[in-house]
Amino acid sequence: MPNECISVFDIFKIGVGPSSSHTLGPWRAAMRFCDELQAAGKLAQVRQVKVLLYGSLAKTGHGHGTDIAVQLGLSGDDPVTFDVSQIHSKIDHIRRYRTLQLHGTHTLTFDPVEDIEFLFEASLPFHPNALTFLVTLADGEQLAATYYSVGGGFVVKEGETGGADGGVELPFPIDTARQLLQWCMKTGYSISELVMENEQAWRSEAETREGVMKIWQVMQECTYRGCHTTGELPGGLHVGRRAAALNKKLLQGRTYTDYNSWIAAIRAGGSHFSYTLDWVSCFALAVNEENASFGRVVTAPTNGAAGVIPAVLQYYIAFCDGLHRDKILQFILTASEIGSIFKKRATISAAMGGCQAEIGVSSAMAAAALTECLGGSQRQVLMAAEIAMEHHLGLTCDPIGGLVQVPCIERNTMGAIKAITASQLALQSNPELAKVSLDAVVKTMWDTALDMNSKYKETSDGGLAVNIPISLPEC
Repeated sequence: MPNECISVFDIFKIGVGPSSSHTLGPWRAAMRFCDELQAAGKLAQVRQVKVLLYGSLAKTGHGHGTDIAVQLGLSGDDPVTFDVSQIHSKIDHIRRYRTLQLHGTHTLTFDPVEDIEFLFEASLPFHPNALTFLVTLADGEQLAATYYSVGGGFVVKEGETGGADGGVELPFPIDTARQLLQWCMKTGYSISELVMENEQAWRSEAETREGVMKIWQVMQECTYRGCHTTGELPGGLHVGRRAAALNKKLLQGRTYTDYNSWIAAIRAGGSHFSYTLDWVSCFALAVNEENASFGRVVTAPTNGAAGVIPAVLQYYIAFCDGLHRDKILQFILTASEIGSIFKKRATISAAMGGCQAEIGVSSAMAAAALTECLGGSQRQVLMAAEIAMEHHLGLTCDPIGGLVQVPCIERNTMGAIKAITASQLALQSNPELAKVSLDAVVKTMWDTALDMNSKYKETSDGGLAVNIPISLPEC
């Protein structure tokens, strides 16, 4: 979409796991549908609601909690603020009593088994992640609205034209890495500084800073919580959490009750390679174990890839002395711009592009952000993003049992490590001699996505999803 305006708060959204496209997107679509009914003065007239899930939303919807998300969205609950500990009790209440408070105000008979239909063999042409709401009003009138969850929590309604930026005009419009570099060269701004200038088309710099710090706070809390929570992940694969055990082992059994003392203890443990590597893996595991448990996470740029950027940012904080508000701001702003380029020129949806569109993009974002924070030039920042994505090209999305557990959680550790490696390579290289540009690798990723068989695009119809029986212990 040329000239699409994407804010840092579009790329980084606070929400609930396990999937931005299969959970957060449908949740937001349901909320939006209710808002539209209310705006039209028809909410109180609704007598029946049915939900149709198509394509990838149908095939992996149960594992990704799509049916749960839709019910919460129809109930008027906000994924940013809803108490995640109450999710299952609320869903059990709807199922048991077969009633739902539409938009939180209008009591409606609703049976999830009958009123949410998984159309496994049907797919709509615009995007594999489609859902339709069918409504019957008191006078017999029937209404229908179709929405597409296009990745990263972004939602598009059928028939909409243009972006969702409200007519914002940015001082530095950017669609490609080349344009980004040209603006940086013309103004002398770093990438993060350029992003901050653009963000002021929406809000003040102070408001952006405050919002980014809130994003960081949720990432921080999620990482810390995941490193201190034991148990088994939901869904039937019997996957045990590993981050807490690894955290305890690395700290030799010592416990810390707050984030700052915890990070200080990690830093005091040294910086030898295996120790650092284990902590990066621990950070990434922690976030995605929280995500798989319907925990509160930040899309970065998706939920399935939510652990990569926090893990690399935690690495920067713990091992590169990066616990400074301005450096965290710089990291997140830089990462967001790289994510927006992939969103505009390719995809951040695994249902469209496979896991290269999620882990690959998040790794590129993290590599770029780390490189700028470590003092890299604008060209080195783009080079780092290119290297990270280049070595994720063709990565498929084949979740076992339709759950974001195997191989998804470990893939976040790999994406984080690749991001750090890509950053180090870029910092030790002359980008003027690079053979591959970021724009070239973005186009290649999109070409690869178009060529990829649909069974490797978050359908659980191929790859590990069909070759690993879900009863095996390794799962």
